[in-house]
Amino acid sequence: MAHTYKVHAVSLGCPKNRVDTETALGALPFRTAMVDDPAAADLIVVNTCAFIAPAVEESVAVILELAETIRALSPRPKLAVMGCLPARFDATLRRDLPEVDIWGLPSELDLIPGRLAAVLGAESAAPAGRVASTPPSYAYLKIAEGCDHACRYCTIPAIRGKLVSRPLDGLVAEAKGLIDQGAKELVLVAQDVTAYGRDLGMQEGLKALLGKLLPLPGLSWLRLLYLYPSGVTDSLLSFLAGAGRPFVPYFDIPFQHVHPEMLAAMARPKAADADTIVDRVRKHFPDAALRSTFIVGLPGEKKAHFEALLAFVARTRLMHVGVFPYHREDGTPAAAMPGQVRRDVKERRVAALMAAQKEISAELLEQYAGSEQDVLVDAVHGEWPGLHIGRCWFQAPEIDGVTYVSGPGVTPGAMVSATIEETKDYDLVALS
Repeated sequence: MAHTYKVHAVSLGCPKNRVDTETALGALPFRTAMVDDPAAADLIVVNTCAFIAPAVEESVAVILELAETIRALSPRPKLAVMGCLPARFDATLRRDLPEVDIWGLPSELDLIPGRLAAVLGAESAAPAGRVASTPPSYAYLKIAEGCDHACRYCTIPAIRGKLVSRPLDGLVAEAKGLIDQGAKELVLVAQDVTAYGRDLGMQEGLKALLGKLLPLPGLSWLRLLYLYPSGVTDSLLSFLAGAGRPFVPYFDIPFQHVHPEMLAAMARPKAADADTIVDRVRKHFPDAALRSTFIVGLPGEKKAHFEALLAFVARTRLMHVGVFPYHREDGTPAAAMPGQVRRDVKERRVAALMAAQKEISAELLEQYAGSEQDVLVDAVHGEWPGLHIGRCWFQAPEIDGVTYVSGPGVTPGAMVSATIEETKDYDLVALS
C-alpha cells in the first residue's frame, strides 16, 4: 500500500483562498491524512493573504512561526507557501525566507500538487478530491477568479489578475459533490459574483448559473457574497425573487463609501447611489438582510464625507456592517494621492461607525425574540457542553454574528427549528 503523508494546512484570508487550499490539497497525487500538529506533519501548506498590510504581516508571522516550530526536527517537514503573498512579493520572499521549500502563485494552482509530490518524492496515488475544511453544514463555491474593476485602493487585480469565470458545468458538478458530502448551504464567492460569465460572453451569467444550482436536490440554502453595487439590478433581483428558496435574501453589497466625491476618488464602478440600491433590494425583498463594508480614511476624506457615511448607516439600518481603515498599499494609485488621513483620525472614524452599527444590530435582532427560526448547526461550542454554534438565514458564516443553540436534534450539520430565547448585540440564543 502507498505511503500516507501527514499534511498540516493553514489557510489565511478570504473564503476564495480557503477554496484554493481545499482544491490544492484535494489534488495531491498521493495518499494524505490531515493533522492539527505541524510538528507531526510531513508537509505543511500555508495559503497566504496579502490584500492589505495587516494581512501581509499575519501571513509572514505565520510562516516564521511554523518555520521555527519545525527548524530542529529531523526529518524536517517540507514547508510550502502559496497564494497572494508570493504573488505580490515573490522575489523578496524567496530571498528572505529560505526556510520555505516550495512557493506557489495563485495562477499556478494546477501545478502546485505536482511540485509538492516531487519535493516529498511521493508515490503516486489517485487524488482524493477537494478536502473540506469548513464545518459539515456549509461549503464555499468559488465561481470566478480575479477582477476587471480598477478601484484605486485595491491590490486584487495586480495579485489575482483579470476576471476569469469558471465553466458553468464544472461549477454544477462541484456543487453536487459538496451537497453529496453533506453541505446544506452553498456560499457562492468571487471578487464580484454579479460579474460571473462576462468574460465568457454571457450577458446574465449569474442568472444562468443560479438556474442550474437552485434546483439541486439536498440544497437548503444558497447565499451570494460580494455583489458589487453596479450589478444589483432590477433584472437580477426580479429573478431572485421569483426563484424563491433555497436562495436566501441576504445581500452583501460592498458600497465602500457613499459620498460621490469619495466614490469618484476610489474609482468605484459606476452605479446608482447607495440609497437607491438599498431601496431597490427592499422593493423586491422587504425583509432582506443587507450587509456592507466601508473604507474610512481614504486620502482626501474630509469630516463631511465621513458624516455622510455615518448618516447613511443610521438611515438605512443595514443588518451587518464591516468597517476598515484605509491602508496605503504600495503599487496602488491611492498610495500616491494627496491628503493622506492620519491614523488616529481613521481609528476614531472606524470606532464611531461601529458604535452606531452596534446599536442598530441590537435593535434589529430584537425583532426575532420569541420567533421560530431554522438554525443551521455548524459546530459544537468549545467550552459549554450541550451548546452548539449555528446560524439563521440572515447570518453568513465567519463574518456575521452566530446563533447559540441547544436542545434535541442539535448536532453539527443539522438544520433544526428553534425558538429565539435571547438577543444580544450581534448574536442570538435559541432552544430547539
